[in-house]
Amino acid sequence: MRSKIVMLIATQFWSSTFHSKAAYGIFTVIMVLICFAAYTGWRTYTVQNDIREYYQRVVRESWENNPDKHPHRMAHFGSFAFRVKYPLSIFDFGLESYTGNAIYLEAHKQNTINFSEASFSTGLLRFGEISVAMLLQIILPLAIVFLGFSAVSADRENGTLKVMLTQGARWREILMGKSLSLMGLAMLIIVPAFVITLIFMINTETSHTVELFLRYTVTIVSYVIFLAVICLITIVVSAISGTSKSALLKLLALWLLLAVILPRTMQALGSYFYPAPSKIEFETAIEEDVLKEGDSHNPNDPHYKHLRDSVLMVHQVDSVEKLPFNYSGFVMREGEKISANIYQAHLRKLLTVYDKQNSITKMTAILNPFSAIHNVSMALSGTDFESYKVFQNQAEEYRYLLAQKMNELQMELISNEKAPHDKPHAISSDHWREVPDFKPTSSEWITSVKDEGISFIALILWCVVAVGIINRISKTLKAI
Repeated sequence: MRSKIVMLIATQFWSSTFHSKAAYGIFTVIMVLICFAAYTGWRTYTVQNDIREYYQRVVRESWENNPDKHPHRMAHFGSFAFRVKYPLSIFDFGLESYTGNAIYLEAHKQNTINFSEASFSTGLLRFGEISVAMLLQIILPLAIVFLGFSAVSADRENGTLKVMLTQGARWREILMGKSLSLMGLAMLIIVPAFVITLIFMINTETSHTVELFLRYTVTIVSYVIFLAVICLITIVVSAISGTSKSALLKLLALWLLLAVILPRTMQALGSYFYPAPSKIEFETAIEEDVLKEGDSHNPNDPHYKHLRDSVLMVHQVDSVEKLPFNYSGFVMREGEKISANIYQAHLRKLLTVYDKQNSITKMTAILNPFSAIHNVSMALSGTDFESYKVFQNQAEEYRYLLAQKMNELQMELISNEKAPHDKPHAISSDHWREVPDFKPTSSEWITSVKDEGISFIALILWCVVAVGIINRISKTLKAI
């Protein structure tokens, strides 16, 4: 393959594209949308994070400013955990609008994460949000189709293709030249899109870590590979089509199938084959299992009565008042441990169902590059379901730590004897500061890459296969 011929063909296609005013219109509209999407993403990120960080501080101040009181009352007073947006959510909103961002943490009970943006929005949100990622995943491929559908078929129709082949050009050189030029046109959108994203990302108060820029870099590479696949497919379809009209119809049908129909169908199939329990069913099952183990607030409960007898026997005393620690705090600690284990067991089952649902979409990435880039983009932007699970686990760990810390303070500092004049026992409010503040963290970029390993491999395979198809058809194509 001669590079000079390839570049000559690429240059010719590039020039002919800009002879049409439609190309300028396409680029202008897409760039305006990208600027708008980047700004709204940045605005949403800054406003939401400011709100969440503010209320996280308010919650902490409220916790620390509680007066002297019984630690078990503090365990039920509880706290809140707010999920902080990841900087790359400016680029790809992912599931952010549908997953909650705040959870109330209290003893004995695991609450759900609430206050998603979707719960406060109108029904228009179901039609999707305009993000930079969505434009690069859906709109830019459509633009590539309109720019490239006639790349080869038009030359066949007007006889130019026959002249090129007669003058010594080879099919492989023609196809690679057209593909290279079409990819160059796509880069006119990709480069500004990521530069604009970077500018907005830098203009945030978030610390700009190596981790963040690694995610950003891998995201760029992923989109370049994805759009290279789209360009190659467009040229292949144009080459094998008899007319430009048939090429356009085939490409539009393919875009509709891969970008719209197939992803939604796979999601529906996932829910059909692996149905998840409703919130009420999930919480009822947990409550039933907790009651089977016993009620820590009921001193006559068989489980806890047996526990009390065992503790008295071990310490060789005949009443809980003679124990060297507060027995009620001990019971609360045991009850918290039991209920937390039951909750985690049910949560693991639920997450397994969700993972099975998502596995169908992930496996579809092998057949659909649109699904592959969608999964990769969300994972690297910290807006996928795995990122949500990380926050959920961190919030539960903090809730458990807070509850058990209060139980331990009760065991150590509260007497088994009743307070004089039936006043409630209380300990110094200084102890509230012993509980660390909630500080959510995101997973490492390499973890996100591993989680979406199938999608990454699928993108690379699609690119290799597309190049292979061009090499193969270049041996059999005809000029007429």
